[in-house]
Amino acid sequence: MSGTSFLRKMSLHKFRKSLSSPKLDSLNITETETVPAQPDEPFTPPPETQTVLLLHAARQPYELTDDYPVPQLQDEHEVLVRTQAIGLNPIDWKAPDFNFAIPTLPYISGRELAGTVIRPPSSPSSRLQEKDRVLVISTDYRDLRKAAYQEYVVALDYNTVRLPPSLTIEQGSTLGVAFVAAALALGVCAGLDFSHVLGGPDLYSLVRDLPADKLAEDIRAECLDSIRSHERAQKGDWLAVWGGSSTSANLTIQLAKLAGLKTVAVVDKAKHGLRLANHKAIRTDLLVDSHDPDRAVAIIRGNLKGKLRFGIDTRGRESATSLLQALSPDNLGGGEQTVVVKEGEAPPSPPSTPHDSTLLSAHLIGLTGLPKQTAPEGTLFHTVPIKLFHEVPAVGEALVSWLERLLKEGLVQPPEIIDVESGLASVNKALDRMRKGEISGGKLVVRV
Repeated sequence: MSGTSFLRKMSLHKFRKSLSSPKLDSLNITETETVPAQPDEPFTPPPETQTVLLLHAARQPYELTDDYPVPQLQDEHEVLVRTQAIGLNPIDWKAPDFNFAIPTLPYISGRELAGTVIRPPSSPSSRLQEKDRVLVISTDYRDLRKAAYQEYVVALDYNTVRLPPSLTIEQGSTLGVAFVAAALALGVCAGLDFSHVLGGPDLYSLVRDLPADKLAEDIRAECLDSIRSHERAQKGDWLAVWGGSSTSANLTIQLAKLAGLKTVAVVDKAKHGLRLANHKAIRTDLLVDSHDPDRAVAIIRGNLKGKLRFGIDTRGRESATSLLQALSPDNLGGGEQTVVVKEGEAPPSPPSTPHDSTLLSAHLIGLTGLPKQTAPEGTLFHTVPIKLFHEVPAVGEALVSWLERLLKEGLVQPPEIIDVESGLASVNKALDRMRKGEISGGKLVVRV
């Protein structure tokens, strides 16, 4: 800090000291990284080339590559961000291992990062300015300019979240993809209205107000026809999340609780039960051990007595099949009778004829897979329309603006950081740790 005044040094020292904590120390996170850039410290313009990680073939490690072109802005809503921390996701190792979601080779991966705005959007209406600390949520995996495994990343302003001073760069890199998946699953697939939570979006209504041709054909039915208006999730309804220890489950539970849903989490209680029970933001109304899936289903059915119509699975086809058995369609549609679902019995199905539009279906939402079987009568299967976030500006802007408010007010908490690796070259080692199951109940972050 040569050339910096004594008063300036003291001011920074006091600010950094106020940010110190045992948690940060244990992760070797430098507190100075939470200090926003100062107006009298001009940025160095980005270079023409950068270092990236390239995937050259399936089932191979990512390769560190120098002299790769820095991506260029092509639209008034695009912003250039210098990467400072990358949040790793399971798809980062599953995609190359199982050869899916790789549209071209060589490929740059990475779905979420936090960093600093180097070039703001040219759009005069943009929220973003130079030097903003931001979270970039890159769900558009076909555009390599937006991938996280590089030093400089292009993002759309309506897919970028300004971080409050209370969050470190590392914390900011942990929650973006999970937040988007959770908000779309709850807001579109289950029809939950967030408008009473800091002015959040009513995604169910928002997508239906759009011209149909603005929605990609492969998600149109999910967005417009998957749930009827009288079936939408309401305050007081029950939601079960199978795989409740994952980051996506973490954000799903937080948002569901904020909107007034009652929640069930199915987890490995030996590994994660105490953490979920002690954490107010993700503490559920019912915590069920996943060790014996049949027993877990029996516990849910025995406690909820036919009241569970919404389920979200975060693990895969097998656990989604178990969750399906716990769901109970409501055949009464607000009638005076009562349906009693006994433990071990299959949930009832509404009669196929005549069809009563007041009957309430059960809804199973799969984040990573759905049962092989056809959805039984009275139950609907859902897949989350992720591309809404980056293909429909109104949806993207509504979600990131809401997340900014939630983070600023502390209503959404970032997931626990399990560990922090350093440098792009450490990504392969970090992903190996995820392959081996060493990272559970939180996020692994790479500081760039």
